[in-house]
Amino acid sequence: MNTQVPLPGRPWQALDPAVSGAISPVLGAVADEITEAIAEAIPEYRQPMGGAFGRGVRDAIEETLRQFLQQLGRPAAGERPGREVYIALGRGEYRAGRGLDALQGAYRVGARIAWRRISEAAIAGGLDPTTLALLAESIFAYIDEVSAESVEGYASAQAAGAGERSRERQGLVRLLITGELDAAEAPERAAAADWVLPRRLAAIAADHHDAERFAAIVGEDAIGARVDGLVCVLVADPDAPGRIERIRRAIEGRRAALGPTTAWTGAGESWARAASCLRLVRDGVLEAGGLILAREQLGTLALHADRALIAELAAFRLEPLDALTPAARARLEATLLAWLRRQGNVAAVAQELHVHPQTVRYRLARLRERFGETLDEPDARFELELALRAGRHRGNNIA
Repeated sequence: MNTQVPLPGRPWQALDPAVSGAISPVLGAVADEITEAIAEAIPEYRQPMGGAFGRGVRDAIEETLRQFLQQLGRPAAGERPGREVYIALGRGEYRAGRGLDALQGAYRVGARIAWRRISEAAIAGGLDPTTLALLAESIFAYIDEVSAESVEGYASAQAAGAGERSRERQGLVRLLITGELDAAEAPERAAAADWVLPRRLAAIAADHHDAERFAAIVGEDAIGARVDGLVCVLVADPDAPGRIERIRRAIEGRRAALGPTTAWTGAGESWARAASCLRLVRDGVLEAGGLILAREQLGTLALHADRALIAELAAFRLEPLDALTPAARARLEATLLAWLRRQGNVAAVAQELHVHPQTVRYRLARLRERFGETLDEPDARFELELALRAGRHRGNNIA
């Protein structure tokens, strides 16, 4: 026996190299049996084991066993020889589309059979019980180490694949909302992003720091990207039964707006509506009460589509109130808007503003003094209501 102390987790370094003499003759037969057992026990390997792949696996198993014997009694710090081979094996398994469970299962099968056959050879070679016990520990520890290296390779390939998939998805979102995705190219780009291009979709605009995380919260096979300082998430077939309600529940407590449903070629239009709604929430025009549906805010969106134009209209139509104090102006604006909305019903105006009808009549008299016959002109009344509604959305009125 080698008297040197092995590294933690590497008991084979304490074995006498002479042990390999009893085991080497059976390595080929052990490799054959392990290969057959893996094909039988692991469904993912059943078909590939035929032909060149199977021969390659069998040769790799035998080489692993030979490397194990070469390491007996050789304490060495740092990486074990052959580490990159097993890392590459893990990467290859991921790229072949097989799961990590299949790879780990194959290692477990190999370890059991290796110990069964190697222990038989060791007993026949006259090894004492203490050495046999250390040999058993060494085989399983060695297989655990190479298995961990393959898992490391698998995980690194998986992470790289996820990063590439993420980049493809974000790129696809941006191409769709900018209208730069050619119809002939669309299926290929969607496939690269691992996303089924839907016939109908809608865009969600959200205040969130992580587009992918928010897309995962939304669910419904959504994909997302950051666009113009917002998160843009595309949802397939949002009009499917119950889908909007599921989205509402999933994003409860977060500020978000859903654009109209369109063909995928109209994703940019849906995004524009959703983003406009969310910006109106930021500006205090719309209340942030869960998921906002753009289709329910068309009037508000139209009113605020051109801020400069509505400001110009307000400056022109509300000029008669410019000389008033801010508080007096706010009261008259609130009264005028309620009067226009209630079609001149003084009682309804008083109820809306929580004031006495006589107060409403007094304020209306003051408005008549300032606006005159303008209040009787249909077009002027319409433009006044537009200007006042925009001001109300900005919170510029009091009763």
